[in-house]
Amino acid sequence: MGTLVCFHAHPDDEAIQTGGSMARAAAEGHRVVLVVATNGDHGEVPDDLAPGETLVDRRRRESDASAAVLGIHRVAWLDYADSGMTGWDQNDHPESFLQAPLDEAAERLAAILREEAADVLTVYDWHGGYGHPDHIKVHHVGHRAAELAGTPQVFEATMNRDALARMMNLMSDGEQPEFDPEGPSDDGNPFGTPEAEITHRVDVRDFVAQKRASIACHASQVSDSSFFLSMDPQAFEMAFGTEWFIRKGADHPLREGWLFE
Repeated sequence: MGTLVCFHAHPDDEAIQTGGSMARAAAEGHRVVLVVATNGDHGEVPDDLAPGETLVDRRRRESDASAAVLGIHRVAWLDYADSGMTGWDQNDHPESFLQAPLDEAAERLAAILREEAADVLTVYDWHGGYGHPDHIKVHHVGHRAAELAGTPQVFEATMNRDALARMMNLMSDGEQPEFDPEGPSDDGNPFGTPEAEITHRVDVRDFVAQKRASIACHASQVSDSSFFLSMDPQAFEMAFGTEWFIRKGADHPLREGWLFE
């Protein structure tokens, strides 16, 4: 059995982007470690914070609950401040993840990769899926950390732009979809990655119930009426029963695959 380390920008990203793969790896007997770059301090602040409770406190507890649902063995935090979206004042905060020196942040992650003797690391694609500054930073820091630690396999989690467009057209019933994956995201680039540039289609249909439950654990950020949780089970499986990756160094076209091959 091997060790999978999934590197994510914020609390709740793990559930949405790699929750199925993490649950599958744990179910198959692999060790699964989640590393979160930021403390999520610029997320939505819920109305029911207890006296003395901070948003960071709440999101840590939610992440622990999500990890328990997915079978994650360890949650580690790099504890940078959330950088906010492109152009926000938080981008320039000296303690933000965006402002962290590349090698300093990479060494923090590399130390965990070495300690865990990681076999596989997941990061994000080159623009973090939708251009969020912290997601883009995860891409660069993750690849550099893998170099420093000698981690043999790196997979970039992404979204299949073409598959999403097909699904949106199907669900729109002939009307113009509300969301256009080809339109500009936070950094001005289209959403996700074209299908032709993706190498791995990972089947996580057997784990979508865990994935949905892990998303629900992040209740301060994801309400019952959200896009993710308002879907009926069939629609949710269609949308999230496959997770998409680009393996570093792979030159084959898209195929059914797995993080441990």
